Amino acid sequence: MAEEPQKPETALGVSQNVAAALAYLLGWISGIIVLVVEKENQYVRFHAMQSIAVFVPLTVISFAAGYIPVIGGLVGFLLPIATLILWIVLMINAAQGKDFRLPYVSEFAENQLR
Repeated sequence: MAEEPQKPETALGVSQNVAAALAYLLGWISGIIVLVVEKENQYVRFHAMQSIAVFVPLTVISFAAGYIPVIGGLVGFLLPIATLILWIVLMINAAQGKDFRLPYVSEFAENQLR
């Protein structure tokens, strides 16, 4: 009986796919935690940095939208829906081990990890 190849472990003690998905779990907060804890696995570190690079600006925009008359209400309504969809897509792709990269954000994330 052939043995299955072992999935790379991470500092979190789980497979890299699970650790990458966990980086998105609480948005930028979990991204920071995973980035601080994981020092070796580049796949996990990339997803942690991409999580930070995506969700920090979305949090700031969401907060600022409340202070903008009229258009802020529209942004305040649509942004959480778009954020939820993006969050689900990012978590699923990371958990499946797909190298899912967002335009511009992924380049920024990679540059920050160098």
